[in-house]
Amino acid sequence: MKKRILAYLAYVDELLSREDVDWEKEARKHLVQISFFAHERLVHLIVTVLFALMTIASILYLNFTGKLVIFALVVALMVLMIPYIMHYYLLENSVQKMYAQYDEMMKKQGEAFHM
Repeated sequence: MKKRILAYLAYVDELLSREDVDWEKEARKHLVQISFFAHERLVHLIVTVLFALMTIASILYLNFTGKLVIFALVVALMVLMIPYIMHYYLLENSVQKMYAQYDEMMKKQGEAFHM
């Protein structure tokens, strides 16, 4: 997923540097990609939050029981949290960048976004 999202962002950045583009068509395609990646972001947010809750529950259980097996579970969950957080960070920032790219497409189309 990381390779795909970075390649897509680079593709759109390259498109934005050109002037010979059908912006209406590209904006529609871009909205589809935004929805795909936003859905992926939501799924990873849910997974990351569940892993965090399992980690906290395991830490609390370890605190009350002191079982060594639970310590191993806590370590495993904390090690897994690192890549989950890194991947979610990539997805979040990439989708935010896609929103900015879409706004640029609208400007090039003559439909500037007004707040």
